[in-house]
Amino acid sequence: MAQKITIEPVTRIEGHAKVTIHLDDAGRVADARMHVVEFRGFEKFSEGRHFSEMPTLTERICGICPVSHHLASAKAIDDIVGVRPPRPARLLRELMHMGQLVQSHALSFFHLSSPDLLLGFDSDPMTRNVFGVIAAAPEAAKKGIFLRKYGQEAIAAVGGRKVHPDCCVAGGQSRTLEPKHREWLLANLKAAYEAAETGIAVLKGWMDKNPELLKTFAAFDSNYSGLVTAKGGLEHYDGFIRMVGPNGEKLEDMVDSHDYLSIIGEATEDWSYLKFPFYRPQGYPEGSYRVGPLARLNIIDDIDTPRARAEWRNFKGINNGKPVTGSMYYHYARLIEILFGLERMEQILNDPEVLSEDIYEPSSVIRPQGVGVAEAPRGTLFHHYWVDEVGRIEKVNLIIATGQNNNAMNRGVREVAKQYVKGEKIQEGMLNRVEAAIRCYDPCLSCSTHAVGRMPMVISLVSSEGRVIDQVIRSDKA
Repeated sequence: MAQKITIEPVTRIEGHAKVTIHLDDAGRVADARMHVVEFRGFEKFSEGRHFSEMPTLTERICGICPVSHHLASAKAIDDIVGVRPPRPARLLRELMHMGQLVQSHALSFFHLSSPDLLLGFDSDPMTRNVFGVIAAAPEAAKKGIFLRKYGQEAIAAVGGRKVHPDCCVAGGQSRTLEPKHREWLLANLKAAYEAAETGIAVLKGWMDKNPELLKTFAAFDSNYSGLVTAKGGLEHYDGFIRMVGPNGEKLEDMVDSHDYLSIIGEATEDWSYLKFPFYRPQGYPEGSYRVGPLARLNIIDDIDTPRARAEWRNFKGINNGKPVTGSMYYHYARLIEILFGLERMEQILNDPEVLSEDIYEPSSVIRPQGVGVAEAPRGTLFHHYWVDEVGRIEKVNLIIATGQNNNAMNRGVREVAKQYVKGEKIQEGMLNRVEAAIRCYDPCLSCSTHAVGRMPMVISLVSSEGRVIDQVIRSDKA
Protein backbone atom coordinates (compact mmCIF):
# COMPACT_ATOMS: atom_id res chain seq x y z
CA MET A 1 0.00 0.00 0.00
CA ALA A 2 1.06 3.61 -0.58
CA GLN A 3 2.50 5.20 2.53
CA LYS A 4 3.98 8.45 3.78
CA ILE A 5 7.25 8.88 5.68
CA THR A 6 7.67 12.03 7.77
CA ILE A 7 11.03 13.41 8.91
CA GLU A 8 10.32 15.87 11.71
CA PRO A 9 12.20 17.90 12.66
CA VAL A 10 14.90 18.32 10.03
CA THR A 11 18.07 18.45 12.13
CA ARG A 12 21.22 20.59 12.06
CA ILE A 13 19.59 23.55 10.35
CA GLU A 14 18.38 26.91 11.66
CA GLY A 15 14.62 26.92 12.20
CA HIS A 16 11.85 24.34 11.97
CA ALA A 17 10.97 22.18 8.97
CA LYS A 18 9.74 18.71 8.17
CA VAL A 19 9.99 16.47 5.12
CA THR A 20 7.25 14.20 3.81
CA ILE A 21 8.18 11.36 1.48
CA HIS A 22 5.30 9.73 -0.41
CA LEU A 23 5.76 6.12 -1.54
CA ASP A 24 3.68 4.42 -4.22
CA ASP A 25 2.19 0.92 -3.98
CA ALA A 26 5.50 -0.62 -5.01
CA GLY A 27 7.39 1.20 -2.25
CA ARG A 28 9.09 3.61 -4.63
CA VAL A 29 9.29 7.34 -3.91
CA ALA A 30 6.57 9.15 -5.83
CA ASP A 31 7.18 12.60 -4.36
CA ALA A 32 8.94 14.35 -1.50
CA ARG A 33 8.57 17.84 -0.08
CA MET A 34 10.19 20.08 2.49
CA HIS A 35 7.55 21.87 4.56
CA VAL A 36 8.50 25.03 6.45
CA VAL A 37 6.23 24.90 9.48
CA GLU A 38 7.16 28.09 11.32
CA PHE A 39 5.86 31.56 10.58
CA ARG A 40 7.51 34.95 11.20
CA GLY A 41 5.65 38.16 10.39
CA PHE A 42 8.37 40.81 10.26
CA GLU A 43 7.06 42.40 7.08
CA LYS A 44 3.72 43.09 8.70
CA PHE A 45 4.62 44.17 12.19
CA SER A 46 7.32 46.53 10.92
CA GLU A 47 4.52 48.70 9.60
CA GLY A 48 4.04 51.87 11.63
CA ARG A 49 7.63 51.97 12.92
CA HIS A 50 9.98 54.79 11.99
CA PHE A 51 12.46 53.82 9.28
CA SER A 52 15.41 54.60 11.57
CA GLU A 53 14.43 51.65 13.80
CA MET A 54 14.61 49.08 11.01
CA PRO A 55 18.31 48.05 11.21
CA THR A 56 17.95 47.01 14.85
CA LEU A 57 14.41 45.68 14.43
CA THR A 58 14.92 43.46 11.38
CA GLU A 59 18.21 41.99 12.63
CA ARG A 60 16.11 40.30 15.34
CA ILE A 61 14.78 38.06 12.59
CA CYS A 62 17.84 35.86 13.18
CA GLY A 63 20.65 35.26 15.66
CA ILE A 64 22.97 33.63 13.11
CA CYS A 65 22.93 36.16 10.28
CA PRO A 66 21.75 39.38 11.99
CA VAL A 67 24.57 41.37 10.38
CA SER A 68 23.12 40.75 6.92
CA HIS A 69 19.74 42.17 7.94
CA HIS A 70 21.42 45.04 9.81
CA LEU A 71 23.41 45.99 6.69
CA ALA A 72 20.69 45.48 4.07
CA SER A 73 18.34 47.51 6.26
CA ALA A 74 20.97 50.22 6.73
CA LYS A 75 21.47 50.44 2.98
CA ALA A 76 17.70 50.77 2.53
CA ILE A 77 17.47 53.67 4.99
CA ASP A 78 20.58 55.28 3.45
CA ASP A 79 18.54 55.23 0.28
CA ILE A 80 15.55 56.82 2.02
CA VAL A 81 17.65 59.75 3.26
CA GLY A 82 19.47 59.98 -0.07
CA VAL A 83 22.99 59.52 1.34
CA ARG A 84 25.94 57.30 0.44
CA PRO A 85 27.95 56.91 3.67
CA PRO A 86 31.60 58.08 3.74
CA ARG A 87 34.18 55.51 2.65
CA PRO A 88 35.42 54.76 6.21
CA ALA A 89 31.86 53.87 7.22
CA ARG A 90 31.50 51.56 4.23
CA LEU A 91 34.81 49.90 5.14
CA LEU A 92 33.58 49.25 8.67
CA ARG A 93 30.31 47.82 7.42
CA GLU A 94 32.11 45.50 5.03
CA LEU A 95 34.58 44.43 7.72
CA MET A 96 31.67 43.42 9.94
CA HIS A 97 30.01 41.73 6.96
CA MET A 98 33.12 39.65 6.25
CA GLY A 99 33.29 38.70 9.91
CA GLN A 100 29.77 37.34 9.67
CA LEU A 101 30.55 35.52 6.43
CA VAL A 102 33.48 33.76 8.11
CA GLN A 103 31.67 32.81 11.32
CA SER A 104 28.48 31.69 9.59
CA HIS A 105 30.24 29.56 6.99
CA ALA A 106 32.45 28.05 9.70
CA LEU A 107 29.36 27.14 11.72
CA SER A 108 27.72 25.57 8.69
CA PHE A 109 30.67 23.44 7.62
CA PHE A 110 32.44 22.46 10.84
CA HIS A 111 29.45 22.17 13.16
CA LEU A 112 26.44 21.25 11.02
CA SER A 113 27.66 19.47 7.87
CA SER A 114 31.03 17.90 8.70
CA PRO A 115 29.46 15.17 10.90
CA ASP A 116 27.97 13.61 7.74
CA LEU A 117 31.26 13.86 5.87
CA LEU A 118 33.72 12.85 8.61
CA LEU A 119 31.57 10.25 10.37
CA GLY A 120 29.44 8.99 7.48
CA PHE A 121 25.79 9.34 6.52
CA ASP A 122 25.04 5.92 8.04
CA SER A 123 26.92 6.44 11.31
CA ASP A 124 25.16 6.30 14.68
CA PRO A 125 22.98 9.43 15.00
CA MET A 126 23.88 9.59 18.69
CA THR A 127 27.46 10.46 17.73
CA ARG A 128 26.86 12.02 14.31
CA ASN A 129 27.12 15.57 15.63
CA VAL A 130 29.69 18.19 16.59
CA PHE A 131 30.75 16.14 19.63
CA GLY A 132 31.42 13.17 17.39
CA VAL A 133 33.54 15.39 15.15
CA ILE A 134 35.49 16.61 18.19
CA ALA A 135 36.22 12.99 19.12
CA ALA A 136 37.10 11.88 15.56
CA ALA A 137 39.03 14.95 14.37
CA PRO A 138 39.89 17.12 17.39
CA GLU A 139 42.32 19.44 15.61
CA ALA A 140 39.93 20.21 12.77
CA ALA A 141 37.11 20.73 15.26
CA LYS A 142 39.19 23.16 17.35
CA LYS A 143 40.17 25.14 14.27
CA GLY A 144 36.55 25.33 13.20
CA ILE A 145 35.62 26.70 16.61
CA PHE A 146 38.44 29.27 16.41
CA LEU A 147 37.38 30.35 12.93
CA ARG A 148 33.88 31.06 14.17
CA LYS A 149 35.29 32.95 17.17
CA TYR A 150 37.46 35.05 14.85
CA GLY A 151 34.50 36.10 12.74
CA GLN A 152 32.44 36.92 15.83
CA GLU A 153 35.24 39.06 17.26
CA ALA A 154 35.27 41.05 14.01
CA ILE A 155 31.53 41.62 14.33
CA ALA A 156 31.91 42.75 17.94
CA ALA A 157 34.83 45.03 17.07
CA VAL A 158 32.67 46.99 14.63
CA GLY A 159 29.15 46.44 15.93
CA GLY A 160 29.69 46.51 19.69
CA ARG A 161 28.53 42.93 20.26
CA LYS A 162 28.76 39.54 18.57
CA VAL A 163 25.02 39.10 18.02
CA HIS A 164 22.60 41.85 16.98
CA PRO A 165 25.12 44.69 16.48
CA ASP A 166 24.08 48.28 17.06
CA CYS A 167 26.21 50.44 14.80
CA CYS A 168 24.54 51.21 11.46
CA VAL A 169 22.48 54.38 11.11
CA ALA A 170 21.06 56.21 8.11
CA GLY A 171 24.07 57.84 6.51
CA GLY A 172 26.82 55.80 8.11
CA GLN A 173 28.02 54.39 11.42
CA SER A 174 27.52 55.30 15.07
CA ARG A 175 30.89 53.97 16.26
CA THR A 176 34.48 53.76 15.08
CA LEU A 177 36.94 50.86 15.18
CA GLU A 178 39.28 50.95 18.18
CA PRO A 179 42.99 50.37 17.39
CA LYS A 180 43.23 47.53 19.94
CA HIS A 181 40.51 45.59 18.12
CA ARG A 182 42.23 46.13 14.79
CA GLU A 183 45.50 44.88 16.28
CA TRP A 184 43.86 41.73 17.68
CA LEU A 185 42.25 40.88 14.36
CA LEU A 186 45.52 41.35 12.47
CA ALA A 187 47.49 39.36 15.07
CA ASN A 188 45.13 36.37 14.79
CA LEU A 189 44.70 36.46 11.03
CA LYS A 190 47.40 33.84 10.39
CA ALA A 191 45.65 31.35 12.65
CA ALA A 192 42.37 32.08 10.88
CA TYR A 193 43.95 31.36 7.49
CA GLU A 194 45.36 28.09 8.83
CA ALA A 195 41.94 27.09 10.13
CA ALA A 196 40.35 27.80 6.75
CA GLU A 197 43.02 25.79 4.93
CA THR A 198 42.43 22.91 7.35
CA GLY A 199 38.74 22.91 6.47
CA ILE A 200 39.54 22.89 2.76
CA ALA A 201 42.00 20.00 3.20
CA VAL A 202 39.42 17.98 5.16
CA LEU A 203 36.76 18.55 2.52
CA LYS A 204 39.07 17.82 -0.41
CA GLY A 205 40.09 14.56 1.24
CA TRP A 206 36.43 13.58 1.43
CA MET A 207 35.79 14.78 -2.14
CA ASP A 208 38.65 12.64 -3.48
CA LYS A 209 37.03 9.56 -1.92
CA ASN A 210 33.49 10.32 -3.11
CA PRO A 211 33.62 11.54 -6.73
CA GLU A 212 30.50 9.69 -7.85
CA LEU A 213 28.40 10.98 -4.96
CA LEU A 214 29.46 14.55 -5.76
CA LYS A 215 28.28 14.11 -9.35
CA THR A 216 24.90 12.62 -8.51
CA PHE A 217 23.81 13.87 -5.07
CA ALA A 218 21.12 16.54 -5.62
CA ALA A 219 22.84 17.56 -8.84
CA PHE A 220 20.64 19.35 -11.35
CA ASP A 221 20.71 22.24 -13.81
CA SER A 222 19.27 25.57 -12.68
CA ASN A 223 19.60 29.31 -12.97
CA TYR A 224 21.96 31.09 -10.55
CA SER A 225 21.83 34.63 -9.20
CA GLY A 226 23.84 36.99 -7.02
CA LEU A 227 25.73 40.26 -6.83
CA VAL A 228 28.88 41.01 -8.81
CA THR A 229 31.27 43.94 -8.98
CA ALA A 230 31.27 46.30 -11.95
CA LYS A 231 33.94 44.01 -13.43
CA GLY A 232 32.01 40.83 -12.73
CA GLY A 233 33.99 39.85 -9.64
CA LEU A 234 32.91 38.31 -6.34
CA GLU A 235 30.98 40.83 -4.21
CA HIS A 236 29.02 40.72 -0.97
CA TYR A 237 28.32 44.28 0.23
CA ASP A 238 27.68 46.30 -2.95
CA GLY A 239 27.40 45.49 -6.61
CA PHE A 240 24.90 44.63 -9.34
CA ILE A 241 22.53 41.71 -9.83
CA ARG A 242 23.53 39.02 -12.32
CA MET A 243 21.40 36.04 -13.33
CA VAL A 244 22.88 33.20 -15.39
CA GLY A 245 21.31 30.14 -16.97
CA PRO A 246 22.24 26.45 -16.63
CA ASN A 247 25.14 26.75 -19.08
CA GLY A 248 26.43 30.01 -17.63
CA GLU A 249 24.73 32.20 -20.22
CA LYS A 250 23.89 35.66 -18.87
CA LEU A 251 20.14 36.12 -18.54
CA GLU A 252 20.50 39.45 -16.72
CA ASP A 253 23.61 41.46 -16.01
CA MET A 254 24.51 44.64 -14.11
CA VAL A 255 20.93 45.10 -12.91
CA ASP A 256 20.65 47.95 -10.39
CA SER A 257 19.31 46.78 -7.02
CA HIS A 258 16.37 49.22 -7.31
CA ASP A 259 15.13 47.19 -10.29
CA TYR A 260 15.03 43.81 -8.53
CA LEU A 261 11.23 43.54 -8.83
CA SER A 262 11.52 43.66 -12.60
CA ILE A 263 13.31 40.30 -12.62
CA ILE A 264 12.18 38.54 -9.41
CA GLY A 265 8.66 37.36 -8.59
CA GLU A 266 7.34 35.22 -5.74
CA ALA A 267 4.97 32.24 -5.93
CA THR A 268 3.25 30.38 -3.09
CA GLU A 269 2.27 26.76 -2.44
CA ASP A 270 -0.42 25.69 0.00
CA TRP A 271 1.89 23.21 1.77
CA SER A 272 4.60 25.64 2.94
CA TYR A 273 4.83 29.03 4.64
CA LEU A 274 7.99 29.72 2.63
CA LYS A 275 7.52 31.53 -0.68
CA PHE A 276 9.06 30.41 -3.98
CA PRO A 277 10.91 33.26 -5.74
CA PHE A 278 11.47 32.91 -9.49
CA TYR A 279 12.97 34.72 -12.48
CA ARG A 280 10.02 36.67 -13.91
CA PRO A 281 10.75 36.34 -17.65
CA GLN A 282 10.68 32.53 -17.35
CA GLY A 283 7.75 32.26 -14.91
CA TYR A 284 7.21 29.77 -12.10
CA PRO A 285 8.51 27.12 -11.63
CA GLU A 286 10.64 27.18 -14.80
CA GLY A 287 12.38 30.36 -13.61
CA SER A 288 13.51 28.96 -10.26
CA TYR A 289 17.10 29.75 -9.40
CA ARG A 290 19.76 29.19 -6.77
CA VAL A 291 21.65 31.73 -4.65
CA GLY A 292 24.42 31.52 -2.04
CA PRO A 293 28.05 30.36 -2.19
CA LEU A 294 27.64 27.89 -5.06
CA ALA A 295 25.66 30.39 -7.13
CA ARG A 296 28.07 33.26 -6.42
CA LEU A 297 31.06 31.22 -7.58
CA ASN A 298 29.13 30.06 -10.65
CA ILE A 299 28.19 33.56 -11.86
CA ILE A 300 31.43 35.51 -11.38
CA ASP A 301 34.26 36.22 -13.80
CA ASP A 302 37.03 36.50 -11.19
CA ILE A 303 37.97 36.94 -7.53
CA ASP A 304 40.39 39.75 -6.74
CA THR A 305 42.12 38.10 -3.75
CA PRO A 306 44.90 35.56 -4.45
CA ARG A 307 44.12 32.66 -2.11
CA ALA A 308 40.42 32.54 -2.92
CA ARG A 309 41.13 33.05 -6.63
CA ALA A 310 43.40 29.99 -6.71
CA GLU A 311 40.72 27.79 -5.11
CA TRP A 312 38.00 29.28 -7.31
CA ARG A 313 39.96 28.36 -10.43
CA ASN A 314 40.09 24.79 -9.16
CA PHE A 315 36.34 24.99 -8.52
CA LYS A 316 35.71 26.21 -12.08
CA GLY A 317 37.61 23.22 -13.44
CA ILE A 318 35.14 20.78 -11.88
CA ASN A 319 32.69 21.21 -14.77
CA ASN A 320 35.08 22.57 -17.39
CA GLY A 321 34.14 26.20 -16.74
CA LYS A 322 30.39 25.66 -16.79
CA PRO A 323 28.26 26.07 -13.64
CA VAL A 324 28.89 23.40 -11.02
CA THR A 325 25.55 21.69 -10.40
CA GLY A 326 26.04 19.30 -7.47
CA SER A 327 24.54 20.58 -4.23
CA MET A 328 27.35 19.03 -2.17
CA TYR A 329 29.70 21.54 -3.78
CA TYR A 330 28.03 24.24 -1.68
CA HIS A 331 30.41 23.13 1.07
CA TYR A 332 33.48 23.71 -1.10
CA ALA A 333 32.16 27.08 -2.24
CA ARG A 334 31.51 28.03 1.39
CA LEU A 335 35.13 27.34 2.35
CA ILE A 336 36.44 29.29 -0.64
CA GLU A 337 34.34 32.23 0.51
CA ILE A 338 35.85 31.97 4.00
CA LEU A 339 39.25 32.49 2.38
CA PHE A 340 37.89 35.48 0.46
CA GLY A 341 36.35 36.90 3.63
CA LEU A 342 39.65 36.68 5.51
CA GLU A 343 41.59 38.22 2.64
CA ARG A 344 39.09 41.06 2.32
CA MET A 345 39.27 41.63 6.09
CA GLU A 346 43.06 41.85 5.83
CA GLN A 347 42.78 44.45 3.06
CA ILE A 348 40.33 46.54 5.09
CA LEU A 349 42.30 46.29 8.34
CA ASN A 350 45.42 47.53 6.56
CA ASP A 351 43.56 50.47 5.02
CA PRO A 352 44.43 53.67 6.96
CA GLU A 353 40.88 54.95 6.59
CA VAL A 354 39.44 52.10 8.66
CA LEU A 355 40.32 54.06 11.84
CA SER A 356 38.95 57.35 10.53
CA GLU A 357 36.24 59.20 12.44
CA ASP A 358 34.62 60.37 9.19
CA ILE A 359 31.85 57.80 9.42
CA TYR A 360 28.58 59.73 9.10
CA GLU A 361 26.90 61.96 6.52
CA PRO A 362 23.82 63.79 7.86
CA SER A 363 20.66 64.38 5.83
CA SER A 364 17.24 65.96 6.37
CA VAL A 365 15.72 64.30 3.30
CA ILE A 366 13.00 61.62 3.50
CA ARG A 367 12.32 59.90 0.21
CA PRO A 368 9.21 57.72 -0.27
CA GLN A 369 11.07 54.41 -0.50
CA GLY A 370 14.45 52.77 -0.12
CA VAL A 371 16.06 49.52 -1.28
CA GLY A 372 18.98 47.76 0.35
CA VAL A 373 20.62 44.65 -1.12
CA ALA A 374 23.54 42.60 0.20
CA GLU A 375 24.89 39.08 -0.10
CA ALA A 376 24.11 37.23 3.13
CA PRO A 377 26.08 34.03 3.73
CA ARG A 378 23.16 32.06 2.30
CA GLY A 379 22.55 34.33 -0.71
CA THR A 380 21.14 37.63 -1.89
CA LEU A 381 19.05 39.55 0.66
CA PHE A 382 16.57 42.27 -0.35
CA HIS A 383 15.11 44.90 2.01
CA HIS A 384 12.60 47.33 0.49
CA TYR A 385 10.74 49.91 2.58
CA TRP A 386 7.98 52.37 1.66
CA VAL A 387 7.51 55.33 4.06
CA ASP A 388 5.20 58.32 4.49
CA GLU A 389 6.27 61.97 4.65
CA VAL A 390 7.46 61.70 8.27
CA GLY A 391 9.33 58.43 7.76
CA ARG A 392 6.73 56.01 9.11
CA ILE A 393 6.92 52.56 7.50
CA GLU A 394 3.88 51.88 5.32
CA LYS A 395 5.02 48.67 3.62
CA VAL A 396 7.96 46.27 3.77
CA ASN A 397 9.15 43.66 1.28
CA LEU A 398 11.83 41.18 2.33
CA ILE A 399 13.16 38.55 -0.06
CA ILE A 400 15.43 36.21 1.83
CA ALA A 401 18.19 33.97 0.49
CA THR A 402 16.70 30.75 1.86
CA GLY A 403 13.41 31.53 0.11
CA GLN A 404 15.20 31.88 -3.19
CA ASN A 405 16.67 28.41 -2.66
CA ASN A 406 13.29 26.95 -1.71
CA ASN A 407 12.55 25.25 -5.00
CA ALA A 408 16.11 23.93 -5.22
CA MET A 409 15.90 22.45 -1.72
CA ASN A 410 12.63 20.76 -2.58
CA ARG A 411 14.06 19.42 -5.81
CA GLY A 412 17.11 18.15 -3.97
CA VAL A 413 14.94 16.45 -1.35
CA ARG A 414 12.87 14.79 -4.07
CA GLU A 415 15.87 13.56 -6.10
CA VAL A 416 17.83 12.27 -3.10
CA ALA A 417 14.74 10.51 -1.75
CA LYS A 418 14.17 8.78 -5.09
CA GLN A 419 17.82 7.76 -5.22
CA TYR A 420 18.23 6.42 -1.69
CA VAL A 421 14.87 5.72 0.02
CA LYS A 422 13.56 2.21 -0.57
CA GLY A 423 10.16 1.37 0.86
CA GLU A 424 10.81 -2.29 1.63
CA LYS A 425 13.28 -1.44 4.40
CA ILE A 426 13.54 2.14 5.61
CA GLN A 427 16.88 2.87 7.30
CA GLU A 428 17.88 5.95 9.24
CA GLY A 429 20.85 6.62 6.95
CA MET A 430 18.51 6.91 3.97
CA LEU A 431 16.53 9.64 5.69
CA ASN A 432 19.69 11.39 6.87
CA ARG A 433 20.76 11.73 3.26
CA VAL A 434 17.49 13.52 2.52
CA GLU A 435 18.20 15.93 5.38
CA ALA A 436 21.76 16.37 4.11
CA ALA A 437 20.38 17.63 0.80
CA ILE A 438 18.77 20.47 2.75
CA ARG A 439 21.88 21.11 4.85
CA CYS A 440 23.86 21.77 1.66
CA TYR A 441 22.00 25.09 1.44
CA ASP A 442 22.49 25.94 5.14
CA PRO A 443 18.91 27.23 5.29
CA CYS A 444 17.88 29.92 7.76
CA LEU A 445 14.16 29.34 8.10
CA SER A 446 13.57 31.96 10.79
CA CYS A 447 14.64 34.57 8.24
CA SER A 448 12.45 33.36 5.49
CA THR A 449 8.76 33.12 6.31
CA HIS A 450 6.43 36.09 5.98
CA ALA A 451 2.70 36.70 5.70
CA VAL A 452 0.72 35.20 2.83
CA GLY A 453 -2.92 36.27 3.28
CA ARG A 454 -4.60 34.95 6.44
CA MET A 455 -2.64 32.35 8.38
CA PRO A 456 -4.59 29.46 10.01
CA MET A 457 -4.56 29.53 13.81
CA VAL A 458 -5.77 27.20 16.56
CA ILE A 459 -5.87 28.42 20.18
CA SER A 460 -6.64 25.78 22.80
CA LEU A 461 -7.37 26.28 26.49
CA VAL A 462 -6.10 23.18 28.31
CA SER A 463 -6.72 22.25 31.96
CA SER A 464 -3.99 21.09 34.33
CA GLU A 465 -5.17 17.51 33.67
CA GLY A 466 -4.58 17.98 29.94
CA ARG A 467 -8.27 18.24 28.99
CA VAL A 468 -9.21 20.74 26.25
CA ILE A 469 -11.69 23.14 27.87
CA ASP A 470 -12.22 25.44 24.91
CA GLN A 471 -10.85 25.97 21.44
CA VAL A 472 -10.96 28.80 18.90
CA ILE A 473 -10.08 28.09 15.28
CA ARG A 474 -9.37 30.70 12.60
CA SER A 475 -9.15 29.24 9.12
CA ASP A 476 -6.98 30.51 6.32
CA LYS A 477 -10.11 31.60 4.43
CA ALA A 478 -11.06 35.25 4.66
